[in-house]
Amino acid sequence: MISKRTLSKSGDKETLMEDASRARKKSLSKKTKESYASNEVEENDSVFVRLLKTSGLILKTGENQNQLAVDQIVFQKKLLQSLRKHPSYPKVIEEFVDGLESYIEDHDSFRNCLLSCERLHNEEASMGASYSKSLIKLLLGIDILQPAIIKILFEKLPEFLFKTASSDGINMPRLIFSQLKWLDRIVDGKDLTTKIMQLISIAPVYLQHDFVTSLPEILGDAQHADVGKELSDLLMENTPLTVPILDVLSSLRLDSTFLSKVRQLVMGKLSSVALVDLPVIIKFILHSITATNALEVISELRERLDLQHFILPSMFQASQIKLKITGASSSEYQEDDSPNCVMLLFDILKLTVRYEKIISEAWIKAIENIESEHKSFDLAMIFIIYSTNTQAKKNIERVVKNKIRSGSIQEDLLESTFCIHYVVLKDICPSILLLAQSLFHSQDQNIILFGSLLYKYSFKFFDTYCQQEAVGALVTHVCSGNETEVDTALDVLLELIRLNPSAMRLNAVFVKDDMHLVVRKQLSSTIFKYKLIGIIGAITMAGVMATDRIISALTQRRDDLNNEQCTQVTSLLQLVHSCSEQSPRASALYYDEFANLIQEGKLTPETLEWIGPTVFNDFQDAFVVDFCVVPEGDFPFPVKALYGLEEYDTRDGIVINLLPLLFSQEFEKEGSQMTSQEPGKKLVSPLCLAPHFRLLRLCVARQHNGNLEEIDGLLDCPIFLTDLEPGEKLESMSLKERSFMCSLIFLTLNWFREVVNAFCRQTSPEMKGKVLSRLKNIVELQEILEKYLAVTPDYVPPLANFDLETLDVIPHSNSAASAKNRKTGKIGRKRKADGSKAPSPDTLSKEDNSECDAVPTGRSQLEKELTGKEGKTSVSLQNYSAFFREVDIEVFSILHCGLVTKFILDTEMNTEATEVVQLGPPELLFLLEDLSHKLDNMLTPSFTKRNPFLKNKGNRNIGFSHLHLKSAPEVVHCVVQLLTPMCNHLENIHNYFQSLVAEDHGEVDGPGVKAQEHHIMASCYQRLLQIFHGLFAWNGFFNLGYHNLLYSALEVLASRLKQIEHEQSLEELVSQSFNYLQNFHPSIPSFQCGLYLIRLLMVLLEKSTAPAPKKEKIASLARQCLCRAWSHGEKEKSSIFNEQLHDMLCIYLEHTDNVLKAIEEIAGIGVPELINSPKDASSSTFPTLTRHTFVIFFRVMMAELEKTVKGLQAGTAADSQQIHEEKLLYWNMAVRDFSILINLMKVFDSHPVLHVCLKYGRLFVEAFLKQCMPLLDFSFRKHREDVLSLLETFQLDTRLLHHLCGHSKIHQDMRLTKHVPLLKKTLELLVCRVKAMLVLNNCREAFWLGNLKNRDLQGEEIISQNTQESTADESEGGTSSQLTKSKATEDGEEDEASDGEKEQYSDESDDNSD
Repeated sequence: MISKRTLSKSGDKETLMEDASRARKKSLSKKTKESYASNEVEENDSVFVRLLKTSGLILKTGENQNQLAVDQIVFQKKLLQSLRKHPSYPKVIEEFVDGLESYIEDHDSFRNCLLSCERLHNEEASMGASYSKSLIKLLLGIDILQPAIIKILFEKLPEFLFKTASSDGINMPRLIFSQLKWLDRIVDGKDLTTKIMQLISIAPVYLQHDFVTSLPEILGDAQHADVGKELSDLLMENTPLTVPILDVLSSLRLDSTFLSKVRQLVMGKLSSVALVDLPVIIKFILHSITATNALEVISELRERLDLQHFILPSMFQASQIKLKITGASSSEYQEDDSPNCVMLLFDILKLTVRYEKIISEAWIKAIENIESEHKSFDLAMIFIIYSTNTQAKKNIERVVKNKIRSGSIQEDLLESTFCIHYVVLKDICPSILLLAQSLFHSQDQNIILFGSLLYKYSFKFFDTYCQQEAVGALVTHVCSGNETEVDTALDVLLELIRLNPSAMRLNAVFVKDDMHLVVRKQLSSTIFKYKLIGIIGAITMAGVMATDRIISALTQRRDDLNNEQCTQVTSLLQLVHSCSEQSPRASALYYDEFANLIQEGKLTPETLEWIGPTVFNDFQDAFVVDFCVVPEGDFPFPVKALYGLEEYDTRDGIVINLLPLLFSQEFEKEGSQMTSQEPGKKLVSPLCLAPHFRLLRLCVARQHNGNLEEIDGLLDCPIFLTDLEPGEKLESMSLKERSFMCSLIFLTLNWFREVVNAFCRQTSPEMKGKVLSRLKNIVELQEILEKYLAVTPDYVPPLANFDLETLDVIPHSNSAASAKNRKTGKIGRKRKADGSKAPSPDTLSKEDNSECDAVPTGRSQLEKELTGKEGKTSVSLQNYSAFFREVDIEVFSILHCGLVTKFILDTEMNTEATEVVQLGPPELLFLLEDLSHKLDNMLTPSFTKRNPFLKNKGNRNIGFSHLHLKSAPEVVHCVVQLLTPMCNHLENIHNYFQSLVAEDHGEVDGPGVKAQEHHIMASCYQRLLQIFHGLFAWNGFFNLGYHNLLYSALEVLASRLKQIEHEQSLEELVSQSFNYLQNFHPSIPSFQCGLYLIRLLMVLLEKSTAPAPKKEKIASLARQCLCRAWSHGEKEKSSIFNEQLHDMLCIYLEHTDNVLKAIEEIAGIGVPELINSPKDASSSTFPTLTRHTFVIFFRVMMAELEKTVKGLQAGTAADSQQIHEEKLLYWNMAVRDFSILINLMKVFDSHPVLHVCLKYGRLFVEAFLKQCMPLLDFSFRKHREDVLSLLETFQLDTRLLHHLCGHSKIHQDMRLTKHVPLLKKTLELLVCRVKAMLVLNNCREAFWLGNLKNRDLQGEEIISQNTQESTADESEGGTSSQLTKSKATEDGEEDEASDGEKEQYSDESDDNSD
């Protein structure tokens, strides 16, 4: 664009020659041809013609070129001599010019004079010139003729300004103006400048542009200052010429001060210029920069330049263009050249920062100095400078790192930079990747994160070449050996696969061999973390290879599939197995990852046929022994076969060999005996028991379509343990023995969890009964475990989840990883059974984490409450959730179980007896707590639970790996299927508490078993309500695609009241479900249950289209909870109870139809009852209101009061009289409530209460100023008494606030005094506003000013030096000017408005808080 405007000298002349050539080719008119034939040479006796002929130039007529017989310079010299030697010199000059003027009156003659002359063949070459000048240009080169010729040209020009181009295609104004270009000398430059500027002012716009851009080619350096001044004036008047003017100013030699003024003018236009003009403007601004002002100019430029304003609309237009019909005509659409303009702009910037060191350094400094929000343009310039200026790379890296550390550059800014400027950035992709590589070498995690994002967005926005370069760089990082670098690079590769799998697949060949090599190196690594990474990578690779085989089976013959790929998969799995078998943790991870592979169906039957027997035999050899085998060893505890579900003959049956294996591992860990592995012996660790069983049961289930009959013996077989119930021997045990017992119980629990996972979907009553028995074993063992943990401090359990996330969360124990199985005992071979997991196809099984904390939370809290009075300590198993195996979501099908009859068989397989098994309250609580945690993890909105990209995942998701294999809608579907049994349990628990009330056992003071039962049932009640709330609060229900799930869930609840006979609307279902759930309110056993029930009802109302009728019901239920005396350990001092009470009170006040009345009831009735009651008693009306909970009630009431009045619309004079009266009455009630609450600080003067008064007192006064004072302005005359009464009451309240300010200052409580200034300022504004209201109503005299003494909260005067020096008299003047004195306001002066001699209004100027 710019190069077209600044033409070279030779280029201009070539253009003119082309114009002349085109002119000659035009067909001549008949008249012209005849003239040409009759008289080709101009014959004229004028001085003009004669002198030209004498000097060597022959004038031609028509369209024939004038002929030059001599060299151009020779011609000019001859003509000059002829003129000077002429007898009539200097008059001859005038005659010559007159002759020229007469000659060019003819259009053709004038045109010929402007076109180049024809050179005769016998003419000698002149100084190598290959072109001829026109006659006019030759004459302009003669000094004595130049002024006159210029005058003639400027007189002729206006004739052609507004004419269209002639038939010969020549633009006469441009041709005339071109004669002035590149003259060797300008005789009168000032006059020429004046003429040109006058011409520009009257010329059409398209010619103005050409004339302006031609100025540097016409004027000499001496005229640059004058023309610059003229152009700057024109710039202010004529915006369309901004670009050509700036282009010219960039080419002129001008004073820096002048350029600075023009630059400031241009800066102001940046926001309004078109994108096509922007490159020239930026070029001028950069051209005008000097060393002294570089930083200032660049800072202002980046501040004013908003490229998004230009680029984003053009991107939108481009997207719209794609939707146009392909047949659209060019008149309807012209392709947008915005991308070209953007590229041109950035080309200018690239050239400038590359060759202008001052500008590049200033730009870096300007970005570094930014303290406000950065723009995408800043990041784009950082990348450009980094790519173009090698000397600035280190400086750029330093600036970027500092910005990342300070948080100035965030991911959303980086993404927008790539999105907006990708056209420019893709050309410098190698430099961006180089910067990312540099950032990867940092020790700061945030800087590494930013580098990873550079790789991510380079891959996302750039072409295939850049994507390949990014992947190659990441593979290099993976192989670097630096731990952080490797982890981050792997995370980025995983993110890229999720982002664009198809693009990553194209790069698979590029990285395949490297990844194979890396995985093998990691498997053999001595660094444990890399070995784990290698295991995960190898298993994943095996899954991909097996999946490829399955896909290829559709197109190839089956014989071809059993060869190479099958061999590769099996050999890779064998390699992983051999590399991990000497490390229990590595082996456990291998089993878990392999099990995930099987459960996802990625292994072919051929591979399963190979792996199945191996897994079966390995498990049996490692963990299963004959029942008749007596364990050998010097065990610290007697070994017994416990927890068997059937009677075994001594010659038959199997046992899980747990205690001997654990003892062997712990024994070797001490190193007291064997320290080396026996040759040929496999390392067997009890840590692998549960993971190995999971792998086994999935293999069996996959091979037998879910049938686990082959390994069902593992469900009821006993375990080699010892007596676990500690009894009195607990305190006599050593720390080592207690730790051993803890590990033994953890391993047993995880074994039972996996057994329940495996067999929960079996349908036979006998299997169901055994599963329920195992569930009961889990609950019993957890109770025992809590007792051991309470007396075993700093104990670290054996791991149950073996993925990488646990490395940073769980303390590392070398013992588990390095233990050697010195002794396997005489483990007998077992003819039957092994262990495996539930075959259910719905099972979630990815890598196992651990979650179950089930009873831990509720039970630990329960036991704390039960044993707290005895001084015993209790442990919450919630803190150990990461050490338990995950309970699969299929396990909750157990909730469907009612009474289960289990048949006990004799040796002849005949029924010997029957046993009835049912799901008891402890087992129900275990399941409900686990399900509640799962819903909280899965259905919580993503923005509250999403972990930052590449950040430490923390322990939130440990124990939910199987769950996360399902989507949220799938989980919701599973829970909806469980709604019916959960409603059954909810109703049963409701009946239980109803029966207690009927028996007058509402206060359970009986034996511990009764209290424990009550607490377990209450915990089940709470968990059920939490699950219901978590389900219906799922935000996915607002998606129309999931309305069927919502309808199904609501139909379950609605059908509990009456049978649904026809399809009902959503509103009807919501109403019936609401009615069903509210019926449980009378039986809720705890305040927390009441809160969850009300939250559940509120969530249901969110689904309703008309929730208003039910809101008052929610308020009524909340009030009942507040007015009920709760028993069973509701701890009013605990933070949890305080939060729940706060929420309940907020719900009550937000849903009641009269907030002010409700506040007045609590503050006017409940609080006085509390004040008059004994110290530890409560209000009789509101038993939840005690001295400990008063601050909660007080805070909520103040907040809701301020919120209510703030939401009240200010009245207007146009409102009806009735509306004015209603609003005035409303404000009277609000001020009365405020007065009651504020006066309570005289009784309850604790810091929290005073803080609430300062904070919400200011907010209430502000609301009074904004919402109430306009109402009083136009209500004063009609309701004078009411208004003055209102102000008098409010004045007393503000006086108390003033006293509170004095109290805060006297006690020097910094937590309170920081609120004082704002409160005082607000009270001062109130004084002024009241005065303005009185003036408005012509009651100026009813206003007087007095000194308000500093007093404490009880009204006692605070004696200080200032008050002693001041007079005790109060000045009661009638002048309002006293109010404006700053001294008066600082001392807390008050204003009072009086109604004659009766009413007085006095207000103090106080400050505000918060």
